[in-house]
Amino acid sequence: MSIFKSLVFAGLAATVSIVNAEPRCPGNVDSLRLRLIENVQIVVPVTVNHSGPYDFLVDTGAQITTVDPALAKALDLKTEGTTGIIGVGNYARTPFTMLDSVQAGSGVVEQVMAVIQNLGQIRLADARVRGVLAGNFLEHFGLFIDYQQHLICLDRGGVLETKVKGQHIGLVAGPDPRNAPPSPQTLTVAVHLSGMRKESLLLRLDSGINVPLLYPSEQTARLVQAGTSPLRSRGTDGIDHAFAVLARQDVQIGPHIFRDLPFVMPVSAPTNAPKPEVDGLLPTALFQRLYINYAHHYAVMEPQ
Repeated sequence: MSIFKSLVFAGLAATVSIVNAEPRCPGNVDSLRLRLIENVQIVVPVTVNHSGPYDFLVDTGAQITTVDPALAKALDLKTEGTTGIIGVGNYARTPFTMLDSVQAGSGVVEQVMAVIQNLGQIRLADARVRGVLAGNFLEHFGLFIDYQQHLICLDRGGVLETKVKGQHIGLVAGPDPRNAPPSPQTLTVAVHLSGMRKESLLLRLDSGINVPLLYPSEQTARLVQAGTSPLRSRGTDGIDHAFAVLARQDVQIGPHIFRDLPFVMPVSAPTNAPKPEVDGLLPTALFQRLYINYAHHYAVMEPQ
């Protein structure tokens, strides 16, 4: 399980514009208006246990939905145990609860597991955010994100699958997908970096982070840029963590190429944390539009 959040980095921001016409989802799927934090992180209104709505961050990189402790207290949520949560630079046992229902727009999911955890850097960026909407909610839908139109589409009927056109980029699971079935919550894609011409990496598509990130390894250590000062960001554990600045990279995902992207890397690994299943994280804000088909394990970047 992986939940961690925002690393402030000025080198990456989605290009968005104000559109006067009322935006619509492909196939007239019900739409949900979003707002953006720092031009990249998606916030939508969410109803929890028929109460709200509350502002939640949409995080495709997290597997388990999160509720802020103050909101959990207001909703009188009962904890049912603890679970391990991995963050960038931290690992902790965190209480979890079961939510009777979670609703975003017209999309409703019952019996959603949620951890109760401080939101750290997210709350510093926007104090209105009360939780994180993660993979265990999103996986029940076809997900279409349109940063330019400030729009999210949650489709349970398969309409988007017939309307969204573009090359299918397959989702894979873990370092060795041959030995494990695809996990739709991980949203992992094979990526080629210019600094690793003979190797490909597995990066997770993450709407909750605002800069590309690589985890420390023998492969990635050689990309650390000499002479640069580490960046610092506060994690969900309330502690500031350091991040090394890496050499900028050209990134290729299928037919899509992104030039000269900034990357960072955690200076230290979380204590007693399992080894990450992927090589790093890639912000979904790189794409103006993105479609994720959880059921059939593929994504379409910049769909037509």
